[in-house]
Amino acid sequence: MNSPKPGSFKLALAQMLVAGGEMDANLQRAVRLIAAAAEGAAQVVLLPEALDLGWTSPSGRKLAEPIPEGRVCQTLRAAARRHGVYVCAGLTERAGELVFNAAVLIAPAGEVLLHHRKLNELEIGHDVYDQGDRLAVAHTPLATFGLMICADGYVRGQFVTRTLGLMGADVILSPSAWAVPPGHDNVKEPYGAGWRENYGVVAKDFRLWIAGCSNVGRIKGGPWDGHSCIGCSLVVDPQGRPALMGPYGEQAEKLLMIEVKPEARPTRGRGWESLWKKQAEAAAATPSKSTVS
Repeated sequence: MNSPKPGSFKLALAQMLVAGGEMDANLQRAVRLIAAAAEGAAQVVLLPEALDLGWTSPSGRKLAEPIPEGRVCQTLRAAARRHGVYVCAGLTERAGELVFNAAVLIAPAGEVLLHHRKLNELEIGHDVYDQGDRLAVAHTPLATFGLMICADGYVRGQFVTRTLGLMGADVILSPSAWAVPPGHDNVKEPYGAGWRENYGVVAKDFRLWIAGCSNVGRIKGGPWDGHSCIGCSLVVDPQGRPALMGPYGEQAEKLLMIEVKPEARPTRGRGWESLWKKQAEAAAATPSKSTVS
């Protein structure tokens, strides 16, 4: 692959198979995909939500491990060091008596830069995961990264994503597990419109990139037993447009690559309101094509 252009980096989305409760197999698969991404010159590797045990797997309450001391996190940290890449991954975290749907961003030297706990968990996940309690960004030589998980990006008003924008993120990474019920017909009901809409409006407002990486595979156990995670991993650019979308299907495992060029933050704080006001005034003052004779 070609080297990234100045000011840009290569992002890999590992749309991997995740088997419920099969920690060792899932971890081995993640490590292989990190190696393949690094071989393809990726500098950042984004992995799915709960890649260790699978989203809402009942095994989470028993098998969850601490962050960063747990074996899964330590293995991913070692992979980041070995290949000199940033690794972002969704993990099932044990913290004392609590279990969280968590995610980490690991630096090429192996340290954990960000540790997120999902805020907007679906009701069906409440028996497995406790309430998340944090939101943060990390400044790196490549970008200022924000971290969220799946439905965090689907809150009414997109307040989680917008808060990351206000915190200075120019790239938001989102480990995800996008699922459909048995018998879903992707021709009649193409998957992904809601994600494109929720990602796009924030990406355009804050001039940032948003990347969501979903796993694939049949969900085993839990409230959505028999549903399928179907990939469709998505990257939206600072114009709010889809720049990359992964294939659909429970067997659609694929390593996706895209060049990401973060844009300098045009303002911060209250300056965003002033910028949006000026943009709205400019748009209102521009005649639409339908009114031009």
